[in-house]
Amino acid sequence: MGTLRDLQFALQLKIEELRQRDALIDELELELDTKDDLIRQLQTELDRHRNALQHTGTTGNIENTGLALSPSVPDEPLRTKRQAISAEPTALDPSQLTHITLTNYSKSEESRELIQRALLENDFMKHLDHGQILTIVDCMHPTRVARGCCVIQEGDDGSLVYVLEEGKVEVTKAGTKLCTMDPGKVFGELAVLYNCTRTATVTALTDIKLWAIDRQGFQTIMMRTGLIKQSLYLELLRSVPSFQSLPEDVLSKVADVLEETHYSESEYIIRQGATGDTFFIISQGQVRVTRQKSTSEEPEFLTTLTRGEWFGEQALKGEDVRTASVTALGRVTCLVVDRESFMHLTGGLDDVNSKPYESDDIKAKLEAESVFFSCLSLSDFDVICTLGLGGFSRVQLVQLKNDPSQSFAMKVLKKRHILDTRQQGHILSERSIMMEAHSPFTVRLFRTFQDSRYLYMLLEACLGGELWTLLRDRGPFDDSTTRFYTGCVVEGLAFLHARAIVYRDLKPENIMLDHRGYAKLVDFGFAKKVGLGQKTWTFCGTPEYVAPEIILNKGHDVSADCWSLGILIYELLSGSPPFTACDPMNTYNIILRGIDMVEFPKKISKSAANLIKRLCRDNPSERVGNQKNGVKDIQKHKWFEGFNWEGLRQATLAPPFTPTVEGPLDTNNFDCFPDDNEDPPPDEDSSWDLEF
Repeated sequence: MGTLRDLQFALQLKIEELRQRDALIDELELELDTKDDLIRQLQTELDRHRNALQHTGTTGNIENTGLALSPSVPDEPLRTKRQAISAEPTALDPSQLTHITLTNYSKSEESRELIQRALLENDFMKHLDHGQILTIVDCMHPTRVARGCCVIQEGDDGSLVYVLEEGKVEVTKAGTKLCTMDPGKVFGELAVLYNCTRTATVTALTDIKLWAIDRQGFQTIMMRTGLIKQSLYLELLRSVPSFQSLPEDVLSKVADVLEETHYSESEYIIRQGATGDTFFIISQGQVRVTRQKSTSEEPEFLTTLTRGEWFGEQALKGEDVRTASVTALGRVTCLVVDRESFMHLTGGLDDVNSKPYESDDIKAKLEAESVFFSCLSLSDFDVICTLGLGGFSRVQLVQLKNDPSQSFAMKVLKKRHILDTRQQGHILSERSIMMEAHSPFTVRLFRTFQDSRYLYMLLEACLGGELWTLLRDRGPFDDSTTRFYTGCVVEGLAFLHARAIVYRDLKPENIMLDHRGYAKLVDFGFAKKVGLGQKTWTFCGTPEYVAPEIILNKGHDVSADCWSLGILIYELLSGSPPFTACDPMNTYNIILRGIDMVEFPKKISKSAANLIKRLCRDNPSERVGNQKNGVKDIQKHKWFEGFNWEGLRQATLAPPFTPTVEGPLDTNNFDCFPDDNEDPPPDEDSSWDLEF
């Protein structure tokens, strides 16, 4: 055995060896990061060239041009703008849903077990509540398909989701076989979320037996169970004296954060002498309350509590030492809320930024603007060029004929397309919301027009271009740049949320830069005014950005924008959103796994990652920005430490990028788009003339 000095020397050698190894690892990681940045820069450059070719090429599709820009990366995805998705407005009246009788179809116990097992093994359906799964099982109807016949045809519209009970089917896409499926599998589930075309063909390889439910039935179940649950929770909360003074919207948030907890016979719910921070409301069953004066005495019976009664209220006010024991009498279900969640939610919502833009001076300015624009007609404008294309519209740069110094953006929508997709409600909501949105961080709508074919929206021109283009051309932003653009978005959302307006389509494509470089929210096609404490149910948004409650049809409110804000920050910092896949359904399934399953790149700092994760909590009531202090909790987050919010509001804060804008007709910050030479047929519905 060596001497102590020998051991110390050996230890020093080992420490030095480890230090050198750590230094080598750091050096290799730095080299890897440098190469990643180079690859990203090359990819960005390639995307920019591809995008230019896409707009100037004769086919508009680079894969069909026969050009091979880079044989070494033929499978690299083209970074294109993402289209938002909107379901047709639901015909279901939430106030009547609790009275709707669902149609049940008889099934053998074996069939019920097979359907339930298939739903629970499906990546999407397994996230539904147990009660919803059972109701879907009850409501699925049987159907049979002969061998060789199509169950689903690629390209057709679909509204049914299927469970295969007997036989075998083959799945093909564009004539290529993808897989075969045996009994106990679910397919076609995207169709119950919104109206969409089928992305693959499913053919019966044998005679098959299926169980199916359509979109209307599925959405009725989802809305009905959600509304009944919320109504029950609110009724129980209102029965608690301490909660009766809470505003309706805060009470609704508390209802959302309640957790159902189940107890069996004689199980302790609260034990005397223990410290606690939870409050309980009994929703089913009875409990026994006892107190023990000393360890040598038997517990003294105090009372029995039943459905609608509560206990543990002191725990919501501070650290509570339980003064009695509570045990279950038979099976008991309690609704539970902890002190931290309760404190985050109670106290009311701050009406952030709801008044600063409504001073007498601003009101006078708005009235003068209204008079000026009311005198204009479509013939007073010259069309200069197309600035952008959307899923439902085209945006053109127009110039006022009698004042060439004034240019505007004219959003043009085809009436026929709006009617065919039943989007009238969204368009009218967009007009109503934008006419009242006078925030410096939302684009202005000055006037609307229409003719027999089109609807027109005269908007403020933001000639700095789209944030999406900047992200595409420059690559991911650093913390400082991301903070500035996120700050602009936060101010815009605060203005909307203070008026109970949910935006629902936040993404870089919908953020424009003005001539100074300040960011503004545009495209309010999916925005909706939702009453305080109320929810809306229509599936809206861009797949990578939609919140879990929208996917699961639980009803959503302004908290869905908090989720999308977290996704936006992640994308601005990394260059791509955290949840993305080859098709929408896979994207939704990844979203439902949660933000904690996402591996954050090293370039996203710990404080930024913390903010993203707090914005993207699965439970809407737990999201930062959706609690008692509203958007102030976001503004005070560590990631924003030192950020000059007042300078942002007063427009004295220097933007990270100042676009070059040389005049009212300078379009150099936009991509080139082809002209639209196709005129749709005139609309014969005269009611539009009265509404728009």
